[in-house]
Amino acid sequence: MAPFKDFKLTLEALNQEGTYSEGDNIIGTLSFNLKSDTKVKSISVKAKGDAMVEWKEEYGNSTTYYKGQRRYFKLKQDLVAKDTGATVLRQGPHNFKLSFQIPHWEMPSSFEAKYGKIVYMVEAKISRSWRWPSSLTKEIKFVSKSIPPIHLAMHPLSGSVVKTFSSGQLQMTASVNRGVCSPGDTLSASARICNTSSKSVRPKFSLHQKIVYRVKKYTKTSDKVIFKVVGDTITPRSEVTVPCEVKIPVDAACTLHNCEIISVEHYLKVYLDVSFAIDPEVVFPIFVVPSNLVHAHLSQRDHIRRLLIHAAILQGLISLPQHTEE
Repeated sequence: MAPFKDFKLTLEALNQEGTYSEGDNIIGTLSFNLKSDTKVKSISVKAKGDAMVEWKEEYGNSTTYYKGQRRYFKLKQDLVAKDTGATVLRQGPHNFKLSFQIPHWEMPSSFEAKYGKIVYMVEAKISRSWRWPSSLTKEIKFVSKSIPPIHLAMHPLSGSVVKTFSSGQLQMTASVNRGVCSPGDTLSASARICNTSSKSVRPKFSLHQKIVYRVKKYTKTSDKVIFKVVGDTITPRSEVTVPCEVKIPVDAACTLHNCEIISVEHYLKVYLDVSFAIDPEVVFPIFVVPSNLVHAHLSQRDHIRRLLIHAAILQGLISLPQHTEE
């Protein structure tokens, strides 16, 4: 029977969300209570980050398994160092402080789905001679400071498509107010349809989440619709504009672009459902990123714009408007 009671690993929160990023310090306490004096070989804590994918494919009577892993960092701290003998810990409560600094290099955010995950955790272990070690782990939520090039999609997006039939044409111009959002946000989309054909059509808006898992040259793709709206039927020889409020699910995974074995993309598809024909469609890439990173990016962009304007004024490239008294 293990002599440890109240074995706990407590980490200090750095923010209200309880998240960590590149360069942050993980500070905490390993605590336990001993029922009696106890000899231990070592007490250590590790912090690590890993990405893992795994799936299987069945081909007739055979099954092929695919597994891949990437390690982003592994740090270790000895709270009681291992030596040739043993360290005796006295009966009663014990508290050991721990501290790690997450490396500064770029790493992907925490993620978990059916065939893969990206996990960051702290693990504590107490080793004793001729005993199974006592251990516990605590997962931490990691949010990468690296985000996709969202400045390219902060403005409204639009696109058009034309489909010709023997009886006329279907023309559609679709738009969305921006290509960047956060979980829980709402995007404003619309479709302007001019139907000069004899066909009845139905406009549809669908938001897709596409996850690709990779092991060397092999891939596994999951493409799931996470939001969909079907509009009313548009009759032949008519013209109409269809608006749509696209709601981003609060549990939508954020865009993942910096992991070698897992990627997450989103796209909004606006299309016309046409019977017995290929549906004409317009597709917009959508970046889903944490709201605090969007605000930080906008603040940085505005700050850079102000600095450029100030520099241009000092160099005489632009001038401030002159105020005259009447």
